[in-house]
Amino acid sequence: MAAPPGLPVVIVGGLHADARRAAVARLLADVPGSVVLHHDLATAAAGTVVRTIRDATGILDAGEAPLVNDCACCALREDLVPELERLRDTGGTRLAVVELWDSVEPKAMAEVVTAGGLTVTGVITAVDPALVLPYLGNGDDLADGGLAAAATDQRTVADTFARQLEYAPVLAVAESPEADEEDRELLAQLHPTARQVLVGQDAPADPAGDGLMVPTPRLRPLSPLARAALAGFDVEAAAAAQHPACALLPAEADAHGVSTLVWSRRRPFHPERLYAALEDLTCAAARSRGRFWLADKPDTLFHWDAAGGALCVESTGPWLASLPDAAWDMVPPVRRAAAALDWHPEHGDRCQHLVFTSPGLDRDGLERLLESCLLTDAEYAAGPDAWQRLPHAFDTLLEV
Repeated sequence: MAAPPGLPVVIVGGLHADARRAAVARLLADVPGSVVLHHDLATAAAGTVVRTIRDATGILDAGEAPLVNDCACCALREDLVPELERLRDTGGTRLAVVELWDSVEPKAMAEVVTAGGLTVTGVITAVDPALVLPYLGNGDDLADGGLAAAATDQRTVADTFARQLEYAPVLAVAESPEADEEDRELLAQLHPTARQVLVGQDAPADPAGDGLMVPTPRLRPLSPLARAALAGFDVEAAAAAQHPACALLPAEADAHGVSTLVWSRRRPFHPERLYAALEDLTCAAARSRGRFWLADKPDTLFHWDAAGGALCVESTGPWLASLPDAAWDMVPPVRRAAAALDWHPEHGDRCQHLVFTSPGLDRDGLERLLESCLLTDAEYAAGPDAWQRLPHAFDTLLEV
């Protein structure tokens, strides 16, 4: 028996529910034969997750998936691939749109679908530009708004929204009368490499004229959003682009009242002074992220991830300069390439690389504060052995 034909799968997510629904509706209208698979995690308190499958005419099928270990998101993972396989094997579906529930993050679901042997052809996060700053500034727990995916879910609105936004290579941008130039500039600076597709009532056909067509018997040019949904997606490359050692972070920018400061140095932080400055640094920008180097922990690459007035600092393994040569073969090529671009004859890939993006950013004040946290000339001259005797101020934060 011949293997069933492949089924293109596009993942559409985002906390901006109205924008997400508009993007999904646009795909249903643009791609005949497409269906939407959605798991509603809002019903998890009752012990189940409600699954619906619909097309442009309405609901085709509905069912329930039981919770797995009291975790709604785990139930989604367990149920998603079998349902997509059923759609593929049944035939007739030309595009499967996985509409994620509000707080579900696309990275995990893209990896689940790919690991299940299916083909993810696109990952899209839907965004209302007028809501970008309010959501980035919202430090409330997801649980407070009924958006937690599990009883143990400790994520906040801000950090969840930031990851949804930054993972997707395509942003479906809702038409928003409330959005102004500052809102749109903030979105552009937060994810400058993303392809933005405007989702309005009358999306035009793509004029590129490169021959791509809707995969139906009646061929017609793809709309911009449908084109993005079928363009192809590399799960491994997307994960690498989020890793702090080789992340594709924003570049310097300053326009329409929004600034991005890229701060890079080749000197370690004094752990005690940096720790004392954490609150001011965290609140200095709507969003900040990157990697940094502590003098008392010279072998460890630390990840900086701040949004909503809250900061997450975590170890992400060793700097490559601290590894023996034999271990380099086990490091992904993209990581080795990123280290080579940053390589210093004395410190290797150890560095500070932090990026701050915000309206009204006090660039000069932020730079002065960051500089004050570095080792002084005298401290630096004392050498690595002396650095490791400095106060281990981050041990409590890192739960060492």
